[in-house]
Amino acid sequence: MLQGIQDPWVFLAYLLAIGSAILCVVYGFANWNKGDEPVKPEDVKWAKEEKEEVEEPLTPR
Repeated sequence: MLQGIQDPWVFLAYLLAIGSAILCVVYGFANWNKGDEPVKPEDVKWAKEEKEEVEEPLTPR
């Protein structure tokens, strides 16, 4: 009996859940202020094309 839990598999599940949460927090802190990748010209062109495709059907005729 571990910490009042009779089944060791249940204890292991709790332990893994807490451990994975801690790993997620550590990963978040490690990558907190990493900069975004620079905007490429083809990304700007794609965004402009997408905007035009969305706004075209919305304009009144």
